[in-house]
Amino acid sequence: MAAAAFLRGAATGRGGLAWLWRLRAVPRHRLAHGSSRHCDYPAGGAAWACFPLGERALVRVRGPESAPFLLGLLTNELPFPCPADSATSAPASAGYAHFLNVQGRTLYDVILYRVPEHPDQVPAFLLECDSLVLGALQKHLVLHKIRRNVTVEPCPELCVWALLPHSPGSPEEAGRAALLREQEGTAILSRDPRTASMGWRLLAQDEGPALVSGGRLGDLQDYHRHRYLQGIPEGVRDLPPGVALPLESNLAFMNGVSFTKGCYIGQELTARTHHMGVIRKRLFPVQLLGPLPAGGIAPSTTVFTESGQAAGKYRAGQGDVGLALLQLEKIKGPLHIRTAGSGCVALAASVPDWWPTSIK
Repeated sequence: MAAAAFLRGAATGRGGLAWLWRLRAVPRHRLAHGSSRHCDYPAGGAAWACFPLGERALVRVRGPESAPFLLGLLTNELPFPCPADSATSAPASAGYAHFLNVQGRTLYDVILYRVPEHPDQVPAFLLECDSLVLGALQKHLVLHKIRRNVTVEPCPELCVWALLPHSPGSPEEAGRAALLREQEGTAILSRDPRTASMGWRLLAQDEGPALVSGGRLGDLQDYHRHRYLQGIPEGVRDLPPGVALPLESNLAFMNGVSFTKGCYIGQELTARTHHMGVIRKRLFPVQLLGPLPAGGIAPSTTVFTESGQAAGKYRAGQGDVGLALLQLEKIKGPLHIRTAGSGCVALAASVPDWWPTSIK
């Protein structure tokens, strides 16, 4: 009965940071799946699906001033530091946040990993983003760096993996996660900070299934279907830069915003909306019912009520599942999308189990 903890190895990687970790057994803890409660180490005994997220990329931000630099740009607090040389330390610390423009609209959604620190190392963070905006995010960071002692660089040596239970519908199996095999290699393991229903995140040079005890290579379409059913937006298709508003995109539900931290770009509108308590639209998981057009449903297609009133817009999806930005007062009635040739496709919105009960 053991789980994986990261111990600092002897090898040194890019930028003078130690990236080689030896995996060592420590007492396991149960992973809570299917709720928004945070959990500890993944425990052994269940097969897990490992999904290679090739559409996600990593940016490394390091330097003595990296923490205050990022705090002035992100909607959330930074993950707490985690010592690199403790055999009983928690998994790598991670958080979720958005970069906003000056109008308070989302530019980039990121999962932020704080690299475990050694006393002789400068603070370092890894920002997981949509690979389509990797260059744009780097330019955004460099633009605001000014004279800060910070280095911004890509991190192509690590790949992003998502770990989900092989049988998420089984209560017994859903409560257990995988063991990292005892071997040397570059790896960072962390709970997905958005919600427990999204499992774990693994950053590694090696193949995910090779690192995970009982791990099996998963079909990427299954990952995206699970994500859409859970109502989790990810990347520029779901969160168009300069269009999506963070609170309408459920950033607060996904632990992605702090209303007590210091100033950051785009804070004014976000804070005012929160304190006024008025959010009339939200991004909902939706299921399309009936035959679909050959090319699928186009982004920004209008969603109508039974009486023909506009209820919102379809955002993005895969097959018969996706996300739609809908008015709260209109989600309970019949909804549909009009297609070419005077056709229509029925649409059903749902409220994820992990959302606050006040919304249900």
